[in-house]
Amino acid sequence: MILQWITDIGGWSWIILGLVLLVLEVLAPGIFFLWLGIAALVIGVISLVVWGIGAELWTWQVQVLGFLILSVGFVYAGRSWLARTETDSDEPLLNDRVAQMVGRTATLEDPITNGVGRIRLGDTLWRVEGPDLPAGTKVRIIGGSADRLEVERA
Repeated sequence: MILQWITDIGGWSWIILGLVLLVLEVLAPGIFFLWLGIAALVIGVISLVVWGIGAELWTWQVQVLGFLILSVGFVYAGRSWLARTETDSDEPLLNDRVAQMVGRTATLEDPITNGVGRIRLGDTLWRVEGPDLPAGTKVRIIGGSADRLEVERA
C-alpha cells in the first residue's frame, strides 16, 4: 500500500522526503541530513523530468540506487569541503576543563597520602595525584584527566 502510494505520486515523494530531511537538519543540526536531503531533492527533480519520457527505465529500484549513490557522494564531498574551510577556534580549550586549569595554583585541602589528596578550586573539591605533601601546601596543576588532577609543589 505504501509502495503503491509512493509510486503514484512519483517524483514528488522524493521532493517531500528531501524537504523532511532538510527540516530534520534544522531541528537536529549536524550537517548530515543536509546531504541526504539534497540527494533526495536531486532524485525528485530527475524523477519529475523523466516521468513522462522514460518512466519504464526509471523504476523505484533505480531511484533508490541513485539516492544511495548521490547520498554517499554528497556526504563525502561535503565532509571534504568542510574540512578545507574549517577555521581554528578562538577558544580552543573551551570544552577541556582540565587543560584550562593547567598552571593554576591551589592549596591542598587534604594532604596527599599515598599519591592521592584533594584541593579546592572555586566551589569544587578535586582529587589530585602527586608526591606526598601535607595539607596547606601550595601546589601547581600540571595535567590530569576528567576525575583527577596531577599536581606538583608550587
